[in-house]
Amino acid sequence: MTCEPTSTPEIDRDALRNKYLAERDKRLRPDGNSQYLVTEGEFEEFYEADPYTPVVPRLPISEDIDVAILGGGFAGLIAATRLKEAGVTNLRIIELGGDFGGVWYWNRYPGIQVDTDSYCYLPLLEETGYIPTQKYTLGDECFEHCQRIGKHFGLYDQAIFSTLVRSQEWDPALNRWRIRTNRDDDIRARFVIMAQGPFNRPKLPGIPGISEFEGHTIHTARWDYAYTGGDIHGGLEGLRGKRVAVIGTGASGVQVIPHIAKAAEHLYVFQRTASSIDERGNVPTDPEWAASLEPGWQKERQRNFHAAAYEAFGPGQPDLVCDGWTEISRNLQAHLDATNGWAALADPAKFLELREIVDYQVMQRLRDRIDAVVEDPATAEALKPYYRFLCKRPLFSDQYLPTFNRPNVTLIDVSDTKGVERITASGIVQNGVEYAVDCIVYASGFEITTDLDRRLAIAPFTGRDGLSLYDHWAEGYRTLHGMMSHGFPNQFFTGYVQGGITAAVPAMFEQQAVHIAYVIASAIERGATSVEPTQEAQDAWVATIRETAIDQTNFQRECTPGYYNNEGEQRIRSVLGDPYWPGFYAFGDLLQEWRDAGTLHGLEVRS
Repeated sequence: MTCEPTSTPEIDRDALRNKYLAERDKRLRPDGNSQYLVTEGEFEEFYEADPYTPVVPRLPISEDIDVAILGGGFAGLIAATRLKEAGVTNLRIIELGGDFGGVWYWNRYPGIQVDTDSYCYLPLLEETGYIPTQKYTLGDECFEHCQRIGKHFGLYDQAIFSTLVRSQEWDPALNRWRIRTNRDDDIRARFVIMAQGPFNRPKLPGIPGISEFEGHTIHTARWDYAYTGGDIHGGLEGLRGKRVAVIGTGASGVQVIPHIAKAAEHLYVFQRTASSIDERGNVPTDPEWAASLEPGWQKERQRNFHAAAYEAFGPGQPDLVCDGWTEISRNLQAHLDATNGWAALADPAKFLELREIVDYQVMQRLRDRIDAVVEDPATAEALKPYYRFLCKRPLFSDQYLPTFNRPNVTLIDVSDTKGVERITASGIVQNGVEYAVDCIVYASGFEITTDLDRRLAIAPFTGRDGLSLYDHWAEGYRTLHGMMSHGFPNQFFTGYVQGGITAAVPAMFEQQAVHIAYVIASAIERGATSVEPTQEAQDAWVATIRETAIDQTNFQRECTPGYYNNEGEQRIRSVLGDPYWPGFYAFGDLLQEWRDAGTLHGLEVRS
C-alpha cells in the first residue's frame, strides 16, 4: 500500500517563530528541574511501593556472580539474552518490580498504549516468533511480551524481583562490584550492566501544599485500580460521583484523561503546555502481511523508521511505517520530488531550512485539526501546541480532543503561572479559584534529564579509588563508546549516553547489548579480572563526540520547556545524551570494526 504525503496549509514562518518564542518565554521557570520533587521520604511510595505484586519475605542473598544486570525492562532483557548467546550464563537480573517489564510493568494506567509502530518498537520479535496484534499495541501486550522474552530465554530463574539497589561500590580486594539492596543482599558481581533504560523513576511537581491534600492521590506510574476500578481498557466505576483532577497533559495524561472523563462526575485537566495530538489510526495486524514477512524484516523496518525520524527519505524510498512520526520526511520527499530539489540534501543548511518549513506546516495542520474537533473556541485555542515538532514528545489519540466537548470536563490553563498555583486539603487553587476534588492524578512523567543521582537513586555509586560516578559525569558524559568509563572497571551503561540514537529505542539497547556481551565474554575468555577504558581512549572518544556533534542547542533553547530540553535550563541536557551524530548505523559499523579487530583496543585488561 502506498503511503501518501499529507495536505498541509501555507504558513507565515516568521510570525509563527515569534509566537513559538513568546509561548516558550511564558513557561520558562528559573528553577528548571528543581521544580520537581524527588520521590523519596514522604513521597517514596510513588517510587518504591509496588501496587501490583506483594513483596514476599525472603532471606538476604549473598553470592558471587559473573554479571549483575540492574533493571528488568527491555534493556535488561536484551542484555541478558545477548550475554547468554555469548556463553555468559552466570548472571542475575535485579529488578525493583515484581516481574519483568520495566516501564511496561509500572505503567498500567487506563489507556496505556505505545506511541510508535509496534513492529519496530517491541524487541526480539523474530527470535520469539511473535507478531503484535495491532500497529500500536496496548500496554498489557507490551508487558506480556516482556514476560515472553523472560520465558523464551530462561531468564526467570536468574531474576531477583521486588529488590531495589541501594549502593554499588567497586571492591579492589575482590575485583568485584559489591551491590547492596533494600533486602540486605550482598551480591558480588564481576561485571555490572546498568540497564534501567531512560525512564525509571516517577517525578512529582513541587506544587506548594502538595502534602496537605487529604483526598486520594495517584501517579500514573503506580495506578491504583483498587480505588478507580476497571483496568487498562477503562471501566473506572470507582470514580462514579467523584471529582477528579489530572495534573499533566503529556503522554500519560493524554491517554488516561478520556477514560477518567467517561467515569468521573467532573474532571478538571490542569495544563501548562499543550501536547501535539494527531489521530492515531490504529489497525489490527493484517495476517496476510504477517505471513509474508521474510527473515530480517524487523531490522529493515527499524532502519526505515530511523531514516524518517532522524535523517530523510531518499528518492523513491518507501515509508514502511507511514504515521505521524514519518510525516515530515514523507512530505519533504514529495516536495523534493515535485521541485526536482534533491540537490538540497548536499547542503546541510538548505536541507535544514526546507525541513523546518515542512515542520511548521505539519504543526499548523495539527492546530487546524483542533479547531475542527473541539467545539469551544477558547478551549480549542488553549489546546494548540506552539512549538516545533519534537520539542515535546508527539502524541496520537482519537479520543483526547473530543473529550473536551464533554460537559463534565474543564480545561484549566496554568501557563500564565508557569504551573499549578497551589494545593489545599480539599482541592487545587488556580488564579484565586479553588477547585474541590476527591482525587488528584499526577500525570507528571519520569525523571528523564534530571541530575544522574536523582534518576539512578543509587547512593553511593563509587568506582576505583572511591570515584563517584555522579562527580565523574557532573560536567558531561566521559566514556568510551558511551558504554564504559575510566575509573569504573567492569561497569557498562545502556541508554542515551554517548552512542548512536535511533527512533526505535530497543534497537539502541540491542546495539549496546551485543557490544557489551562481546566485551564481557572476551574478558572472561582471557581470564581478566577487570577491563576499563584507558584515560587516553576515553579522552579520544569524548573528542570524537564533540568534533562530530551537530549543535542542537539553539533548537532546544527555542523549544517550550519540557524534559526534552531539561526544562529550558541554561545548561541544556538533551534527552538524547551526547549522541554520535554521524548516525546510529555508522556507529554500529564502528563498533563492529572494533570487535572484528579482536584486540579490545582502548581497554586496559588486567589479569
